[in-house]
Amino acid sequence: MNILLLPGLNNSGPSHWQSLWEKKYPQALRVQQQDWDQPERHAWLAALSEAVNQVDGSAVLVAHSLGCALAAWWLSLGMPGVEHKDKIKAALLVAPPDVERAEFPAKSFAPMPKTRLGINTLVVASDNDPWCDLAVSREWASSWGAEFHCIGAKGHINGDSGLGGWEQGQHWLAGLLGKP
Repeated sequence: MNILLLPGLNNSGPSHWQSLWEKKYPQALRVQQQDWDQPERHAWLAALSEAVNQVDGSAVLVAHSLGCALAAWWLSLGMPGVEHKDKIKAALLVAPPDVERAEFPAKSFAPMPKTRLGINTLVVASDNDPWCDLAVSREWASSWGAEFHCIGAKGHINGDSGLGGWEQGQHWLAGLLGKP
């Protein structure tokens, strides 16, 4: 099964768990965006649809930060532009940002969709994420029909969080991939 990595604003740097997973898993593919620094929702949605259409077989979405908002929008809109909608089996959404905050830099992603996503989804949040209050992440997970996990004080669950390859995340990914 393919792993489609959906980084957030500014992409994921070399010490980010997504980048480490991309190196570890041969079936992992980073969905590339034309503009990582000035994201526009419609362009990002089109890039995700194009990536999904190009993979052979099924896939799991593994999103971080703004990538979570991208996945939520894409799934809530019914995977626009995708020929075989049954390709996407599950989603791991890590550190969804509060796109509705006044200071959030990617305005086109607001408001956050609050509909059931229709696939097996797991949301992971931190209780001291500077980009989203834990209660907001929990509420979104509930509205998406997702399983929710708080991993404690890990900031934005990124390269600065000291997670390295993030073994707990790999365990959750294995479960979504159907592996023990």
